[in-house]
Amino acid sequence: MSSVTITREKPNIGRPETARLVKKAVLAALKVEGIEAPCHVDVLLTDDAGIHAINLAHRDVDAPTDVLSFPMNDLTPGKFDPEACERDYDTGELMMGDMVIDIPRCERQGEEYGHGYAREVSYLAVHSTLHLLGYDHLDEGPQKAQMRASEDAVMDMLGIIR
Repeated sequence: MSSVTITREKPNIGRPETARLVKKAVLAALKVEGIEAPCHVDVLLTDDAGIHAINLAHRDVDAPTDVLSFPMNDLTPGKFDPEACERDYDTGELMMGDMVIDIPRCERQGEEYGHGYAREVSYLAVHSTLHLLGYDHLDEGPQKAQMRASEDAVMDMLGIIR
C-alpha cells in the first residue's frame, strides 16, 4: 500500500479535512495510473511566503504559485516503470518525490473559480502527483492533453466534478 506524509510548515495551516483530501487525491491518482507498487509521496502544506521562498530557491522564480512538484525519478507519462524509481531502503516503497501546496492560495482559488476549497486542494494534489509521474503541460501539445485527461479521470474517480 502506498503512503503519503503530510507536513504542515506552520501549525494549523489548512482545514481539518486537508490532510484527508490530499492523501485521498494522491492515492487515487496512483490508482488511476495503474501503479500497484507501494509508493511514497511527501507533501508540505505552506503559505504564500513559504512557497515563494521554495520557488525562488529551487526554480529561480521570484513569485508564489499554487503548487510545486519535485519528482525524484525521470518517468515517462502513462508508462510507469518501477525499475526507474528510487526505493526507500527501510520500507521498500518507491519514492516518488515531494509536493508543496500553498493553502491560502488554494482557499482563494477555490472561491475565485467557484468550486470551493475541497475540489481545489484535491485537484492540486492530483495535478502534482501526475507531475511526479512524469507528466508535463508546458506546451499545448499531446502531453498537455494527456495530463488533462488523466486529471479528469482521477477527479471523476473521486466523484469531484467541475
